[in-house]
Amino acid sequence: MSTPEPSLLLLIPAYNEEERIEPVLRDYAEYFRAHYTGKFQLVVVLNGCRDNTLGVVQKVAREYASISAIEFPEPIGKGGALIEGLKLAPLADLIAYVDADGATPPGALHALVKLHERADCVIGSRWMKGAVLHQSQSHRRQFASRCFHLIVQALFWMNIHDTQCGAKVMRRAAVQKVHGALRIADMAFDINLLYALKRAGCSILEVPTEWTDKAGSKVVLGRTSLTMLLSVIRLRLIYSPFYRLLWPLRPLEVWLYRKLRAPLPPPEPAHLRD
Repeated sequence: MSTPEPSLLLLIPAYNEEERIEPVLRDYAEYFRAHYTGKFQLVVVLNGCRDNTLGVVQKVAREYASISAIEFPEPIGKGGALIEGLKLAPLADLIAYVDADGATPPGALHALVKLHERADCVIGSRWMKGAVLHQSQSHRRQFASRCFHLIVQALFWMNIHDTQCGAKVMRRAAVQKVHGALRIADMAFDINLLYALKRAGCSILEVPTEWTDKAGSKVVLGRTSLTMLLSVIRLRLIYSPFYRLLWPLRPLEVWLYRKLRAPLPPPEPAHLRD
């Protein structure tokens, strides 16, 4: 008798995705119903949507019992949505997340899930040899991505080729171990997550994945890049002995995030304020 596959919770953060999310939900629900023997749950975490994303998700959820939604009326960012979604970690053995645009096909995520016994966290990479890119990013986005990678490597020395690929699978225990250390609400959330896992002694396995760049990206290159730069610098300071001394500068930090129209970081834990 074969060992049953672990239960899997898939999170999809969504911001104004009514035009793109329906086929993605159907593809994932159909694929895992046909190819996965463990319990599968897909939760869409809506982040300040101003369109009919919720209505689209609810329509598909009426056809697939595995799909549900959590709605946050105010914008909390991709990272904020995932921080909230990861609170559901007790519901499954494995917790994964992908982007709402369908850049990662269901089979590619399943390939990561199959490696769960090899590491606490398995992540897909678009930059490793063997990755299959059906549609690459524009040259501008590739350049910005590689520059950001160099900054992240210089600040954190994680030796990860692709921190930003939206395809990650984690064991429940690893999520619960680091959840309290997740302090980034914007697109730099992945850096926060991976660095927290590293500091907690969790193992990370990076493998080449299959990926397609999708039209309709919510990334505004200049503003998003500046926000992510601000966030990785902030994250580096959080893990420095000087962070408590910088508390008087918090109003400036909030002003910068608002000026960039970026989601504000979650409130600091008491031990960081004291």
